[in-house]
Amino acid sequence: MTQIQLTRERLRGLPLPTPESGSKDDRGSVLVLGGCAQVPGAVFLAGVASLRAGAGKLKIASVRSVAVAMALAVPEAMVIGLPETDAGEIEPQAATQCTEAAGRCDAVLIGPGMNTSAATTTLVRSLLSAQPDLAYVLDAGAICGLDDQAEVVRALKVRPIITPHAGEMAQLLGWEREAIEAEPLKAALSAADLLQAVVIMKGAESWIVAPDGERWLYAGGGVGLATSGSGDALAGVIAGILARGADPLRAALWGVYLHGEAGARLAKSVGPLGFLAREISGEVPALIHAVSREDADGR
Repeated sequence: MTQIQLTRERLRGLPLPTPESGSKDDRGSVLVLGGCAQVPGAVFLAGVASLRAGAGKLKIASVRSVAVAMALAVPEAMVIGLPETDAGEIEPQAATQCTEAAGRCDAVLIGPGMNTSAATTTLVRSLLSAQPDLAYVLDAGAICGLDDQAEVVRALKVRPIITPHAGEMAQLLGWEREAIEAEPLKAALSAADLLQAVVIMKGAESWIVAPDGERWLYAGGGVGLATSGSGDALAGVIAGILARGADPLRAALWGVYLHGEAGARLAKSVGPLGFLAREISGEVPALIHAVSREDADGR
């Protein structure tokens, strides 16, 4: 199957859903579930990015010890404080609370700031099993335990999106990291087949692969995007677009493109290195407007 280059011109043929009215409900609701006592900021980056991508409403669910600070940092969000383990992770018993929160959302992002642990794996399995009809983005700590629960992921009604870097993909597939880095497309195809998911294989060049083997390549962005928290921003942008009503492959393509082009803009305005992940999502609304306007104008 021939690879497709992900460009602005290609995205013009894949327009984003247009809200029927000015209501925030028409643009969908996102739940970002993640974080731990040691890494509380990841859900902040992801949540803000989902709103910047146009989602109408946001919920953030994280450990109780950071909930008040999170509510002040993101006043636009409803913040849910979850019970936590002695290690500062979300308790698996919080699954019921998470399931209730997720049930009223259009897209659910799980994983930013979560450790790879038995507690995370148990929580993810519980939520996916209880709410199989939702649209999911699985990131970071939520990815690494999926090898043992492929049947749960494959049973989801909407194809999920996973966003691994090479290390997370190595854990998922049981390959050496060097093998992932040598053949990222092969790895992405293997994961897409295993999980029947849309896979974004992150790297200097990013591959976006659908369950049927359709594959897209994005070669833009720049080295500055290799910075702490950048992946959280990417996952949040994707979740925001998914909540707006885009299908999973379209949401993945738009998310990768917007994230990459935001990095390219920041490289020009700030410098090739040294811009922060928190700055990425601020570039997204103008980029969406630019691409959408060109599409509407027929250019």
